Amino acid sequence: MQNKIHIGSRQVILNYNKAYPKNRETLLGSESFKRFIGYFIHSVQEKSPKLYDYVTRHGKFTEDEATENFVTFLRILAIFKIEEIDSDYLTERELLLELLEEIYKEWRSLQRFGYMYSEKTPDFGINNLVQKDSSLNDLILRTYRLFEEKVQGRPNLVYRQVQAGTNACFSVHKAKEFTKPDQYKKLEDIPIIDTVMLRTPMILHPKSSKRTGMFTEIDQNPLNTFRFEKDDWFCFPMKVGKLLCFVYFNSKYTATALSLANLFELATREEAKEKPDLIVLYGNEDNKNETTFYHDTENDIWVGSISDHPRVEYFGYMKKMALTLHNLAMMSQGWLPIHGAFVNITLKDGRTKGIMLMGDSGAGKSESIEALKVVGKDIIKDIDVVFDDMGTIHIENGVPYGQGTEIGAFIRLDDLDPGTPYRDMDRSVFMAPENPNSRMIVPAAPYRMVVSNHKIDLFAYANNYTDEYGLKELEVEEVKETCKQGKRMALGTTQEVGISTTYFANPFGPMQQQDVCEPLIDEVFQSLKDNGVFVGEIYTHLGFDKMNRHGLHEAATELLEFIRKD
Repeated sequence: MQNKIHIGSRQVILNYNKAYPKNRETLLGSESFKRFIGYFIHSVQEKSPKLYDYVTRHGKFTEDEATENFVTFLRILAIFKIEEIDSDYLTERELLLELLEEIYKEWRSLQRFGYMYSEKTPDFGINNLVQKDSSLNDLILRTYRLFEEKVQGRPNLVYRQVQAGTNACFSVHKAKEFTKPDQYKKLEDIPIIDTVMLRTPMILHPKSSKRTGMFTEIDQNPLNTFRFEKDDWFCFPMKVGKLLCFVYFNSKYTATALSLANLFELATREEAKEKPDLIVLYGNEDNKNETTFYHDTENDIWVGSISDHPRVEYFGYMKKMALTLHNLAMMSQGWLPIHGAFVNITLKDGRTKGIMLMGDSGAGKSESIEALKVVGKDIIKDIDVVFDDMGTIHIENGVPYGQGTEIGAFIRLDDLDPGTPYRDMDRSVFMAPENPNSRMIVPAAPYRMVVSNHKIDLFAYANNYTDEYGLKELEVEEVKETCKQGKRMALGTTQEVGISTTYFANPFGPMQQQDVCEPLIDEVFQSLKDNGVFVGEIYTHLGFDKMNRHGLHEAATELLEFIRKD
């Protein structure tokens, strides 16, 4: 990573402190540009033998020689008029134009990131980072257009302001003060992210689009055997609910890790000096292909480890490991984790209700809320999202309150109303939109709202497997048993197919420690009953025909009627 440019795993990482092209001359003359052209020439041999033959002059040059020759040609082309240049590359203008286009496409097909050290830049501020990154974007765009227009012999008639530089950039610092226990001191060498800029919509193409396997508890701290090259790792410090979580990630997963900025609150530099409650090692090169966690009871730190493997490039691994650790930590404090969605609905006449829906992946929690937005568009004033996937219920002075964990939502595109992804796309990160189980990560709520207490007026289990419609109030004991059984019709969001059951519909903490969770369930459901909360089931029908949204419409309509009641 201390190299000026790192190319691998279909991504590029630029170290702005070591190599930053201020103009076209330094860009084309840089070692980083030469490395990329060499990378392209090697990759084009299989994809386009015609272009490979052209750039190597039909095998006259080796790849290294072709790289040197073509880079030299581009430097000359940037300065002189094309009529003043004597080069074999100009004998076939159409092939040259095609080659330039393919080089530009190859660059933009990579996941591209830039970073800089904030403490090494005098008077560093977000403007330094944004200005550097934006100037690079403009420089690459103008350079490509210059070459294209010179070779084709005329200006372009249509210009597209695409993201020609990076997909995202970030600044880091080295932690000089660490209030961590001694056995965690080696992590001090890993730079900590303090600022992130995403160029949205950010479209990523991870190798995996599904989570498999389970998170299992082990009896040894993964830190004991954690080996790393400090220049290949970064730390993303974030708030999961009220807990501080340090995600240490292998740089090959930078795209996935930076996407966390749309889902969790980034911790401040001051907060990052504190002892974390949770630690995630993402891309751990332990050759185990495991997803495990450990509770360091002496220091009260929950540590999760995700082995380096192509399958874990799916964002769900990082997200769910952090949530699993959070849920385990909160259960130890007497808070009950809820796998579901919780929103505060405010009608135009001023009435407000807190709606909490619970269910495992694919049950229809988020989809029901989206359908509610549609059916209530004329009478709903505001919908404030407390959580879209994972939250908690805790009891204060005999009253049950809900809190959230995330400031965003990680949503299946197929499960949304067709227009929804486009409504929020300007702020979103899209994951493999061309594949089944494609997802988007979109900001949903400010952090202050997520970690505030919110009153619960309705608690319903999202049932996608029963051939019923609407919303039904049931006996609290019956709903409690339904929730503990955690039944659903799996829709392919994980490795499961057909009807499945998961303890308390939550494989992210409660399932692993059922003995801890069981008394919390009894306490919370008794509190819901004592406080007169509506407890029942909402029938989404998604397990029968997820393309037919009639069931969701019926459920949302009855949900709206409940909200309108005094």
